[in-house]
Amino acid sequence: MDFTFDGKISKPVLENYLSRAVTAAGLYESDTLEDDLRVLQKIGAKFLGRASGVWYMEEPDEEHFEKSRLLAERVHEMDPEIILQACVFEMVVERMEEVEIPLPVLRAFGQKEERRHFRLEDTLFPGEPKDFRHQREGKDKNGGIPDLSRTEAAMWFYYRATRYIDCGYEALHMGQVHLYTANDHGMVKTVELFDKIRKYAAIHGRRHKVLMDAHTHGVSIRGKLLFDYHAMPFTRVALLEEEGQKLVLVREGFSEGGVNPDGWSAEAMPYLMEYDNWGGRVVEDPEKLTRQELAARDWWGYDQIAWFANQPEEERNRFLEYTYRWTEISNVNAYFEVPFRRMLSDAWIETERADNGCRDIQHFYQCNRKSPACPMGFSQEDIICRIWGQGHSLREKAGNPPLVFDHGAREVYDEKTGYKLPERVVVYGSFQPYVGAVRDDSNSEVTRMYYVGNNTYVLSVVIPFPGEYNFGVSTYGTLSATYSTDRFPRSGSGHRGIFRTEKENAAVRFTYEFMGEGVKVEVFND
Repeated sequence: MDFTFDGKISKPVLENYLSRAVTAAGLYESDTLEDDLRVLQKIGAKFLGRASGVWYMEEPDEEHFEKSRLLAERVHEMDPEIILQACVFEMVVERMEEVEIPLPVLRAFGQKEERRHFRLEDTLFPGEPKDFRHQREGKDKNGGIPDLSRTEAAMWFYYRATRYIDCGYEALHMGQVHLYTANDHGMVKTVELFDKIRKYAAIHGRRHKVLMDAHTHGVSIRGKLLFDYHAMPFTRVALLEEEGQKLVLVREGFSEGGVNPDGWSAEAMPYLMEYDNWGGRVVEDPEKLTRQELAARDWWGYDQIAWFANQPEEERNRFLEYTYRWTEISNVNAYFEVPFRRMLSDAWIETERADNGCRDIQHFYQCNRKSPACPMGFSQEDIICRIWGQGHSLREKAGNPPLVFDHGAREVYDEKTGYKLPERVVVYGSFQPYVGAVRDDSNSEVTRMYYVGNNTYVLSVVIPFPGEYNFGVSTYGTLSATYSTDRFPRSGSGHRGIFRTEKENAAVRFTYEFMGEGVKVEVFND
């Protein structure tokens, strides 16, 4: 396989890297690094996703970047072809005010050249939209979602991106891009920022290139794509017909096509799919819920990687192969980013250590074989070798065509900004079973909205029974950006609007204006 690039990366080489991608979250702080490097070499990994990055700033920035640099140095000593990815997340905290703004950052944004530190308040959304500010005790956690239309926030993103490039990282995961760009109409400021980051990488990068992705199905401005490739979590449905906590994956996998930042074009950009995390456990007392109620709570009451890690080893092996083969035939432009290392948050696991036989708490999933060198590994390195050894023959023999449903928004662009409108918009929530869909299924074709022009999508349904129902709207089916009560997107399935029907057989009409004022719900009882 060819992993050669410099300055630009071709589609075949990019796909080679994505086909050997692992999620290696927080690898820069691993205390089993020697064994981690052994496993990476054994399985043939070439792309280390999320290898560095911070959500909260729990240590001084200089310490963080020095650890990140040392990791890149060690990895590239072993294999100079490997790409390490760092994360620039949708979170800023008060501790950023300890960081002095480098003069080159001020120059890049045409600011006065002076000695000053970043200012948290100048990065946040004005007006404190609900859930966009996170009031916490301590400078390392008090903050919120940055507003990228503000220069201070853009400078912070640029600062972090360029620091990672200097450390030897050649890919950046840019988090929940649709959240921090909510005030950047048409993503004009975002395009400018990403251009600055790419120009910096062209001069200072190891191979004069930085790959950029985010949790998105794509951003197209007049046919030109913002990202080199896309990334998204899997979507699931609980399988009640089988014993235990079984799941099946749901076909979604739309990836925007157009002109790649390196100049080549494709009908759909390659993309990564991963087991995501958002806190570990989502149900405090699962024993108080019925089996059906628990099945409806995310991944049986867990986030994705926590559910996976809490399964028996035989089930984990089965599900890894299932995910790989499912991705090969269901989403032919996608690649499974295999879990190598990922945090379990409050879904930690108590297990016996292989080095001293004592019981201990494991806060990270690790695919390493359990041994004294990795005392609490999950022993899945061999199954990764096996599934990657299958190659793409199944995709070539049995891969499904890309999704081709047309609900009226194909190749439609906002007249003012050139921003391509989403082809697929779904309204979901507790009302869905009453119209023949699966509850809370943001990918349902049953409740997919119709584009009617003027940046507007609609869907009308009949609710047979009176009651109170919740709803959200998701572009492309992803939960990375959902809308309901105002124009600001939220991440996850928890933010919902409410509507009520007072009589039987009420007609309900949902109207969503893209880049507009949120979702309007009309109830016609008569």
